[in-house]
Amino acid sequence: MAANIDTIQVYSPSMKKEIPCIVITPKGYQAADSTARYPSIYMLHGYSGHYTDYVESMPNLQQLVDQYQIIAICPDGAFNSWYVDSPTNDSVRYETFTAVELVREIDTLYNTIKNRDFRAILGLSMGGHGALYLSFRHPETFSAAASMSGGVDFRPFPTSWELNDRFGNVIFHKKDWDKYVVTEMIDQIPGNVHFLMDCGTDDFFMPVNRVFHEKLLKANIPHDYIERPGAHDWAYWGNAILYHFLFLKAHFEHNIRP
Repeated sequence: MAANIDTIQVYSPSMKKEIPCIVITPKGYQAADSTARYPSIYMLHGYSGHYTDYVESMPNLQQLVDQYQIIAICPDGAFNSWYVDSPTNDSVRYETFTAVELVREIDTLYNTIKNRDFRAILGLSMGGHGALYLSFRHPETFSAAASMSGGVDFRPFPTSWELNDRFGNVIFHKKDWDKYVVTEMIDQIPGNVHFLMDCGTDDFFMPVNRVFHEKLLKANIPHDYIERPGAHDWAYWGNAILYHFLFLKAHFEHNIRP
């Protein structure tokens, strides 16, 4: 029996709507009358993406779930939520949904280890930003994070990805833009979150990842950093996921199971 893929609807009280989500459980998982508990990894898609992206574009994902005996959760983050509670639109509450409501529901429905030490978050592009942003903001929920080609600073791209819809006009709402940029969170990064940044050298987000890496080094903030040849595409992410799962598995193994 190989990994199983469930598609569920998770109700968000903060947004008053159902949000689709894929949950992948490993080989041997039994929901009923089982004492086995599994670490969980939340996987955030990129801009214009979909909750099915990882399953459809990473054929090795189910094998990795089996190999590492984890539960993978792939929520829908909308077209361009950036996984934040928008300062300009009260109906967009994807930070609250992803870091609070979704985790609570998954821990209720599945045999997860209900402990931050065995809960991690990763993402690509917009989702890479989201993984770091949410882990820094919610260290009580996530103990590790990993970012592939993360949009860790979107300010160099003010006319892209409908950012004005999410954060307001860049000129009149500069403080809001700065507030939601991961590279400006140096003073807010908790010491108990283990995180990895990974970006291709031909990626348009490479410069902002390098800047963030240098800021982290200057501030003596521990982190793992990878840059390799590659672009902003699934060929790169399909390879990067191998490193990210290995990184997160090693993190889980350093913790003592409850």
